[in-house]
Amino acid sequence: MDWLTIGLFLLLAVFGWLNIYGASYTFDQTSIFDFSNRAGKQFTWLMGSLLLGTVLLMIDYKTYDVLTYIAYGAMLLLLLATPFLARDIKGSMSWISLGPVSLQPAEFAKCVVALTIAKYMGRYDYKIRTWHDLIVPFVLVGVPALIIMVLQKETGTALVFASFLLVFYRQGMSGYVLWMGVAAVALFIISIRFGGVPLPLGTGSVGILTCMLMLTVVEIYFICKEHYIRYQALIMTGSMIAVYAICLIVNIWIAVPFDWVAMGVVLALIGYNTFISLYWRKYFLLIVAAFTLFCIGYTHACDFVFQKVLQPHQRIRIEVLLGMKEDPAGAGYNVNQARIAIGSGRFFGKGYLNGTQTKLQFVPEQDTDFIFCTVGEEWGFVGSVAVLLVYLVFILRLIFIAERQRNMTTRIYAYAVAAIFLFHLTINVGMVLGLLPVIGIPLPFFSYGGSSLWGFTLLLFILLRLDAARMEQLN
Repeated sequence: MDWLTIGLFLLLAVFGWLNIYGASYTFDQTSIFDFSNRAGKQFTWLMGSLLLGTVLLMIDYKTYDVLTYIAYGAMLLLLLATPFLARDIKGSMSWISLGPVSLQPAEFAKCVVALTIAKYMGRYDYKIRTWHDLIVPFVLVGVPALIIMVLQKETGTALVFASFLLVFYRQGMSGYVLWMGVAAVALFIISIRFGGVPLPLGTGSVGILTCMLMLTVVEIYFICKEHYIRYQALIMTGSMIAVYAICLIVNIWIAVPFDWVAMGVVLALIGYNTFISLYWRKYFLLIVAAFTLFCIGYTHACDFVFQKVLQPHQRIRIEVLLGMKEDPAGAGYNVNQARIAIGSGRFFGKGYLNGTQTKLQFVPEQDTDFIFCTVGEEWGFVGSVAVLLVYLVFILRLIFIAERQRNMTTRIYAYAVAAIFLFHLTINVGMVLGLLPVIGIPLPFFSYGGSSLWGFTLLLFILLRLDAARMEQLN
């Protein structure tokens, strides 16, 4: 048994429970075990998670492999039924009431999907050779994610499933897929943030021109990478600069639409790219050309998606994050108050139970999604860094567990667990610090809630059980 990982789990869970008490503490409250408040309730969930972890460790490791696909099918049925059984909580239809408690099935779905992906990709005959090999894994991940996002309207939880891309990459998926995702996000942000900013010269927008210049660099890079011809990069870059220089001269007399000129340059490069890829039969460049062409359309469609597809609360959060709007009393209130709370803690913090921002309830959701602001206010910079270092050690330990596995299924599952914890940590802390939009996902073992705590417990202790049997699995 990996007692170090269990010790890290207990350290995070207990310290998280203490901070939930600090976040929900009122001046007339005396006991941390008062079950009428959230700290007392979280203690019950914590004891339940310890019992759940013990049970998971006692189950034969083969059981998880045998029941994986059955659990996946049952999980899909439960996710589909949840919107019809759940009550509306702040626009989300993801919580099922079971008497005095409520459970969120989507939290447990992450564990089931991780096991399913591991079982499918861990087969002896499975390897990622072409994109066809990724169809089934993408479907296994995408179906529950779409159900959670569309039917349950729980965008934050659905986005967690994007962490499986790191698992696919570790197993052999091309890194270009990750770069495509990064490029899509970058183009969306630039086109939204600067799409309405006019150019100082000629006509057009700063956003569209910047996006086209980025795509120009991508095309030139891959053309030169695949077909190394001496001075090719200089010739193509010089030609592009000459085109823009001519446009600047013409702009003295006639206003030039520079964004359209930039688009024309990209289309010319796509045409050249297509020609040489067919001539030399290097079909990878065709994929690059198709992706660049898609990005042109995607860039011009971003405004429509932003205005017509995203919900109003999602739009305003993005606008506040990008500095397009100031809404300190509305969409930006949570983040502003969280940053004030963290900043007020300074270096050593105000002391446990002495936080003023949290005690006076200035920070909404301060014991759930914004629990990290309580850490910053009461424990200061030192305490916040200490918590992040413990998380770092915890995630590195999960990677170490993954690397020492002899069984491919367990290895993939371990990487999935590490990716999910890393995604939760990065998004939650980034959200509280105002570096990422508010999407509402819990901080592992810290945020109040039985569903999230038990979901993380399932992920971790199933891994510990499989890891404990790593030598037995070889027989």
